[in-house]
Amino acid sequence: MVAIKVLYFAHLADRTGLREETVELNDGGTVVELKSVLRNRHPRLLGALDSCRVAIDEEFASDDVVLQDGRTVAFIPPVSGG
Repeated sequence: MVAIKVLYFAHLADRTGLREETVELNDGGTVVELKSVLRNRHPRLLGALDSCRVAIDEEFASDDVVLQDGRTVAFIPPVSGG
């Protein structure tokens, strides 16, 4: 098992009621699997994670990255301005 620290920003934090949490995944788990766990844990995230960028330890990453123990994953929603 690996422990992953998850960070939420903006509407994701509102939907979960959390700014961060720790999630355990099986060894070899990917960002895709992490998203699945989070959707099951927080049904209000359904659809919201798909539009977010993912950063692992402050570097943008793709969904197929295998997560290592102790990593921090941030879900960064799109922003707009005017």
